[in-house]
Amino acid sequence: MTAPAFDEIIHNPVRLRACAMLAVLDFAAFPVLRDELGVSDSVLSKHLATLESAGYVKLDKATSAGRLRTSVALTSAGRKAYAAHVEALRRIVAGEATSSQG
Repeated sequence: MTAPAFDEIIHNPVRLRACAMLAVLDFAAFPVLRDELGVSDSVLSKHLATLESAGYVKLDKATSAGRLRTSVALTSAGRKAYAAHVEALRRIVAGEATSSQG
């Protein structure tokens, strides 16, 4: 089990929801993620760039039928960080002490 660790990068509501969606998928198409999160392309791009800079997501860009398609996946490090953050939140809600990281 991953040790609990509050992660400021993941904690932003859009990034937290994106990680939650990606945690149960191998990958998600950018438009699907955008629509499910209810944000604009530019807002999602900004948040994904933050997660990518931290090594938490990988963006795969490919051309299909003349259009650029972007898919997003959590990296192994992203999955571990998300699991640790969720566990830290559970402990906070339960009134337990957690370590702070981020």
